[in-house]
Amino acid sequence: MNTISKAELSFYQKTGELFYAVAAADKIVRTQEFDTLKEVVNTLWRPMEHYEDEFGEDAAYQMEIVFDWLDYESLDAEDCFDDFKDFYHNHPSLFSEKRKQLILKTAHKIAASFSGKNKSELTLLGKIQLLFFPENEIT
Repeated sequence: MNTISKAELSFYQKTGELFYAVAAADKIVRTQEFDTLKEVVNTLWRPMEHYEDEFGEDAAYQMEIVFDWLDYESLDAEDCFDDFKDFYHNHPSLFSEKRKQLILKTAHKIAASFSGKNKSELTLLGKIQLLFFPENEIT
């Protein structure tokens, strides 16, 4: 595994913040949403990414750690999305096509994990889609 840079570590943390925003979009974060994130990190993110944090742990786990902490703090979903959006605009080189697709896939899985996707979650998923692929915007 490769040692991770500060920007790369922030990528995982901000992505965890985005996933929390998806789960919290309807003002309630459910256990199933966090369990889905953990499953996707283990099955999709860890095999794709090969970075370790300063403790020698797979950096992909930062997404879970941040998600759990934000849930504990009960932060506002819209504020978390805005933080992610700012990070995305400031560090576009960290967002490969493959990573953007995996972020969208993970966000959709989280949103669908409890009784399907609700209106708040669909709205946020649409914002993520437009953030990553503005050329697909419907006019």
